[in-house]
Amino acid sequence: MTTRTNSLQEARLPLEFQESHETLSILGFWLFLASDVVLFSSLFAVYAVYQGRVAAGPTPLQLFSLGPVLTETILLLTSSFTCGLAIFMMRRGRTRPLVAWLVVTLLLGLGFVGMEVHEFVTDVAVWGTWHQSAFLSAFFTLVGTHGLHVSFGILWVAALVVQLLRYGLTPTTARKVYTFSLYWHFLDIIWVFIFTAVYLSGKIT
Repeated sequence: MTTRTNSLQEARLPLEFQESHETLSILGFWLFLASDVVLFSSLFAVYAVYQGRVAAGPTPLQLFSLGPVLTETILLLTSSFTCGLAIFMMRRGRTRPLVAWLVVTLLLGLGFVGMEVHEFVTDVAVWGTWHQSAFLSAFFTLVGTHGLHVSFGILWVAALVVQLLRYGLTPTTARKVYTFSLYWHFLDIIWVFIFTAVYLSGKIT
C-alpha cells in the first residue's frame, strides 16, 4: 500500500521533482539566485548614486535612445514567454516541441545580446569608454553584468538542447530545463528594473 501511495505521489510530481537529489539541486539554485539578487541590488545602488556624476561625459538624456532599448525589451520579454512554453511542453513530456521553443528562446536571446553589443560599441565610439565619468562606469557595469548573464544563459540553453536531443527527457535534463527557466525569468525581471530605473528615468530626468 505504501509503495502504491509513493508511486501515485511521484506520478503527480513534475519530472524534475521526482528524485530527491534533483530537488536539492533546485533548492541550491534558488540560493544562487538569491545571491544574484544581492549582486544586482548593489549595482543598482551604485548606479543610483553616480547617475548624475557625468563629469565631462554625456548625460543619460544624451546617451540613451529608447527605440533600440524598446526592441531589446520586446525581444527579452518574448523570450521569457517562449521559455514558459518550453516548460509547458516539458510538463506534457513532449521533447520535440520543448526543444523547438528552447531554440526560439536562444535566438531571441542572441538578438537581445547582439543589439546590446551594438549599443555599447556605438556609445563608446561617440561618447568614450566607461572611464569618462562615474555615470558611465556605473552604467556599463550594471547593464554589462546583465548582458554577461544573458550570454551565459544562451550558452546554457544551447547545451540543454544538445542534451535533450541526446538523452531525451529524464529527471536530470528536466531539472536542468527547469532551473534554466528560473534563471531566464530572473534575468527578464532584472531587465524590467534596468529599463525603468536606467533608461526611462534617464530620459525623463
